[in-house]
Amino acid sequence: MTLFADVVRARANDNKVGLVFEDRSWTWREVIAEACARAEALAEIMPVPEGRQRHLGVLLENVPDYVFWLLAGALNGTAVIGLNASRSATELAADIRNADIDVIITEERLRHLVGDVSDAIGHPVLTIDGDGYAPWLAAHSGAGLPDATIAGTDIALLLFSSGTTGTPKAVIVGQERLGTLVTKVVDRISLRRDSITYLCMPLFHGNAIIMNLAPALVIGATVTLARKFSATRFADDIHRYGITYLNYVGRALSYVLNHPADPRDADSTLELAYGTEASEADIRRFGERFGCVVVEGYGLTEGVFRIGRTPDTPPGSLGRPQEGTDVRVMDENTGEECPRAEFTADGRLANPEAVGQMVAVGLAHLFEGYYHNPEAVADRVRGADFWSGDLGYRDADGWFYFAGRSSDWIRVDGENFASAQVERVLQRAPGVLSAPTFAIADPRTGDLVMCAVEMETGATFDVDAFAAFLGEQPDMGAKWWPAFIRVADKLPLTGSGKMDKAPLRRAAWQSDDDVYMRIGRTPEYRLMSDEDKATLVDEFLAHGRAALLPA
Repeated sequence: MTLFADVVRARANDNKVGLVFEDRSWTWREVIAEACARAEALAEIMPVPEGRQRHLGVLLENVPDYVFWLLAGALNGTAVIGLNASRSATELAADIRNADIDVIITEERLRHLVGDVSDAIGHPVLTIDGDGYAPWLAAHSGAGLPDATIAGTDIALLLFSSGTTGTPKAVIVGQERLGTLVTKVVDRISLRRDSITYLCMPLFHGNAIIMNLAPALVIGATVTLARKFSATRFADDIHRYGITYLNYVGRALSYVLNHPADPRDADSTLELAYGTEASEADIRRFGERFGCVVVEGYGLTEGVFRIGRTPDTPPGSLGRPQEGTDVRVMDENTGEECPRAEFTADGRLANPEAVGQMVAVGLAHLFEGYYHNPEAVADRVRGADFWSGDLGYRDADGWFYFAGRSSDWIRVDGENFASAQVERVLQRAPGVLSAPTFAIADPRTGDLVMCAVEMETGATFDVDAFAAFLGEQPDMGAKWWPAFIRVADKLPLTGSGKMDKAPLRRAAWQSDDDVYMRIGRTPEYRLMSDEDKATLVDEFLAHGRAALLPA
């Protein structure tokens, strides 16, 4: 049994440089010493609650202190919960309550996001300065490794992931699962002790920990930390620090490629970029530009199964399930296996009924669950099977293809959110009777937001007024803006009278109804023409995503 705490302890006497941030660096010995000081301070500040572990919330950007507190939790058996600074104060308060957070660590400049939440949780919100200093912490310098008894089932992390109900879910990641998983990841990403990783994806996201920080700990590689992802600074950082490996999510590669090439790029030190949801075109262009290998993989924060590519994987495919896992594509309504995908001559999916939810058969026992959310667990666990919540289809040769999230999940720029969150805002607009919102495929990578609008009797749809209303709503997320708005006289319902999003999602913008398209990232829309639709089809074809075009 490999605990994550054991992975951390193994670096306690390692004098190799382990962490780099801007112009500063720490050996792994110094990193662990910082973690020990924080573990001791945490034990003094907050006793372990009766009946459960201590829960620590971290509301920081990617700064060294985030790493120190994360490892402190691992060492003294505290569950660490990363809080997303891009969420509103109201949403953060709900996350804090849902995860039973006892103590929050934040910077003074982010303190306003948690307001007076200390009154709600009954415990402190502690602030540090930009260098991680605080008087209450300084007294614990020189603390030794905690003498803590840690079980494999103890929670190492609670990682928030949006779910089908619109309420964020805290995915349980246990000490043994995390320790075992990241030990395997070292080989998967070809990480060596002399590797230099670039960690620019947010640490509140499991991808940053599981695919970068934690495996670097296992092997003693050097982690170069960026406060946040910046496409303009990306290439300079790669060359400045001699980066050999990085992880990414969503559109990161695309954003980098939209900036002019640095003359040094072709001779960069970068060897491997490992991530998810980049387009085929961006994978090729990024690899050529930096002279590196780009590898895509499919996995979930919930664990259970992963799908990986091999050299013979067809373009656009996720690959095949790894380690002999039995993964099938199942119809969300009937629970029966979907037929294998068939394709037209130009690569489009010919039988939409091939799309269903990807399900790991017989592996529900590997899912550790969502913290205090039995309803969400029930949505994933059906008998002995684990339902991923992700849509896909499988061809005759067993290759899997990603087809988006289930009807209530949307993922834009690497961020998951539930359609119900968006619908609550859209349906407040004057005259709007219903505004079902759903994910459709982006022609390059990931999802786009689309909504269908049905107006109240006697009301007419004014796209300018609708857009102006959205711009005035304080709870309208920047990534929630619909890329397309379909205006329908009557929306489809299921036999039980519930909204049926499936036909809306299949048709997307290929509809006889009026469809408005957003102009760039502005709050302006225009009526979509046949020429616009043809241009969009060409964009899908150019990026190898023909199979994701509307039916």
